[in-house]
Amino acid sequence: MVEILVLILSLALLIWLTMRGANLIVVAPFCALILAHFSGFDIGTVEEHGFTFIYMKGFTSFFASWFLVFLLGSIFGKLMEDCGAAEKVSHYIMTHVGSERAAVAVVLACAVLTYGGVSVFVVAFTSYPIALSLFREANLPRRFIPGCLAFGSATFTMTSAGSPEIQNWIPIKYLHTSPWAGWEVSIPVAIFMAFAGFIWLNKMISTAVANGEVFEHRDNDPHPDERNLPSLLPSLLPLFSIVLISFLAHDVLRQNALVLALLIGCILTYLLNMSHFQNTEKALHEGAYSALIATGNTCAVVGFGAVAKMTPGFDIAMDFVMNLPGSGLVSASVAIIIIAGITGSASGGQSIALPELAPHYLNSGVDAGELHRVVAISSGALDSLPHNGYVVTTVRAICGESHASAYAPIFALTVILPIIGTVMAVTLFSIF
Repeated sequence: MVEILVLILSLALLIWLTMRGANLIVVAPFCALILAHFSGFDIGTVEEHGFTFIYMKGFTSFFASWFLVFLLGSIFGKLMEDCGAAEKVSHYIMTHVGSERAAVAVVLACAVLTYGGVSVFVVAFTSYPIALSLFREANLPRRFIPGCLAFGSATFTMTSAGSPEIQNWIPIKYLHTSPWAGWEVSIPVAIFMAFAGFIWLNKMISTAVANGEVFEHRDNDPHPDERNLPSLLPSLLPLFSIVLISFLAHDVLRQNALVLALLIGCILTYLLNMSHFQNTEKALHEGAYSALIATGNTCAVVGFGAVAKMTPGFDIAMDFVMNLPGSGLVSASVAIIIIAGITGSASGGQSIALPELAPHYLNSGVDAGELHRVVAISSGALDSLPHNGYVVTTVRAICGESHASAYAPIFALTVILPIIGTVMAVTLFSIF
């Protein structure tokens, strides 16, 4: 019981410090060190079982796997912003959707990109300039932009049947299923999450506007009214190229398909809109800097999760949830939700849990397709707690907001809503 308490308190400390605006790159290893000390780790050694080795292995493995994606995604977003392409797209969306539906337009844009195969981190990088323009024209409070980005990319599209996102593909390796596993239940769950989320998001924004909140301009915001914007087609082509190339090349190149797609997207943005750039060197500099911050934030949390995985408290938690009474789908969903919350990552939680969970539940007679879909949906719930790398990156590094102002909508749309979706999925599978 003490081991579980140590794990919970360490995680709670990390969340509390993150909510108070502490630097995640600093506090994540600090909280991991506390967790390691009270869990009996050898703090002094640098050998395989020591704290430093375990934490840095988690940190560096994520950096090695994803830094190029972060870098190119960040640069692409900055190039789209600097040349005015993002502003042009936003004007087009505004004309056809209307300013009163600006938030819906942002969510739909993110959903299309995510289901098209673009990483959720990249979607945040590339969609933020467009979202900023839409919210500015609609005069809506910008603190809701992170919630719109997260809702559109990290909920009903990320974990739905057929999604090319990694959260829908990791279970395939362990369950021998397909990306379309459990599609009969996935479709109604995704539709419910989308419509319920739209209603909830609009309600939150309407309440804020009724209370007098408006769009707050900042000195570093682009000023689109003072510039000649590019045409619509060259503004859209780089976006379409990323979706198309990452989709077509995914089976052959895997993660490198996204690297290639982003690189081509950056090149096309520059070539097609060359005459409209204001300061290309500044865009590249800011893109690279943002990528380093974003990657560092995420790596810091992944390192914490790597340490947490090695603690006695984690093993006790795993044993407890795997032996919960009732349906195997219920205990599997609870296990994934808890582990994703501890690690601060949907994909990380799946990768840690499935090697043990998959054979346990398959041997218990749980249908592999049903298990796949429940695992995917449930992994997208508590993974979005304040210390999640995507949340920290989107709120701070990309949108320049604070957790205090921007996290409440994220919690409602990416934690509560997926939990309801998980309950709905388990219920539907039990009925049909």
